[in-house]
Amino acid sequence: MNAPRVVIVEDDLQIRRFVRDAVAKAGCTAIEAGTGQQGLAAIAAEETQLLILDLGLPDMNGVDLIRELRHWSALPILILSARTTERDKVEALDAGADDYLTKPFGLGELLARMRVLLRRHGSDATASPLFQFADIEVDLAHHSVRRGDTEIKLTQLEFRLLATFVSNAGKVMTQRTLMNEVWGPGHVGQEHYLRIYVRRLRQKIEQNPIQPRHLLTEIGVGYRFQP
Repeated sequence: MNAPRVVIVEDDLQIRRFVRDAVAKAGCTAIEAGTGQQGLAAIAAEETQLLILDLGLPDMNGVDLIRELRHWSALPILILSARTTERDKVEALDAGADDYLTKPFGLGELLARMRVLLRRHGSDATASPLFQFADIEVDLAHHSVRRGDTEIKLTQLEFRLLATFVSNAGKVMTQRTLMNEVWGPGHVGQEHYLRIYVRRLRQKIEQNPIQPRHLLTEIGVGYRFQP
């Protein structure tokens, strides 16, 4: 049986090496990443059993990384962070993290929490970050959308909205849910933004934006993505 693969996303080299040594001590294979995008790419590249994540990354907020990952993977996530407030912990756990360990931390506790997550989740938690429908391929890990060999350029918000749709394929999603998922709780009630961005997405991915086949309106409720 192969050793469990653990991705460590931490920009502090000293802490990352300490965690890497702990991962090796646990009999696992450690993959290191100094940025969030490097971490997502490492997870997408090969089956992974655990993500150990710092929230303060140079290229993105760790909570945003969790939300992106949860679009396509149930991989267990252990947070290692210097942020100690209850609000920070609740935000990370609500986004989809499984456990939260504050810095500084001891080797024994880190190993124990790793064992619990590896035992609880097993080795089948990672799904594919690639999603295909019609002639479109969406790569959730690398933030790319292609039609055949041609890249479809999306803004960050357009991609986040599309990722939310494909991750909930077939489900009716209310306007409130979509606003909360894509723009955040502070924008609930500003559904005109959603209508604008759905229209933009249809223009980019639908063969006929006027008669969409994939991004469907559920009148009086919200939208549904039909692959």
